[in-house]
Amino acid sequence: MGRIVLRLDRVMADRKMSLNELSEKVGVSNVNLSKMKTGKISAIRFSTLEAICEVLDCQPGDILEYERDADMLA
Repeated sequence: MGRIVLRLDRVMADRKMSLNELSEKVGVSNVNLSKMKTGKISAIRFSTLEAICEVLDCQPGDILEYERDADMLA
């Protein structure tokens, strides 16, 4: 089975936005955003995803990516 990979760090870098700035604008703690950025979460609220997309002017698909297992590709 594949997995969902968070690409928040890439979108933030493209927008030249720091973790602190995103945290302030979205209203989510630095700790929680840092966990998202490093992919150390197992769930995300739609309201949080909506707020991030609003602030970063992006689509959910810019942040979330499905990665297939190597076994599935064979």
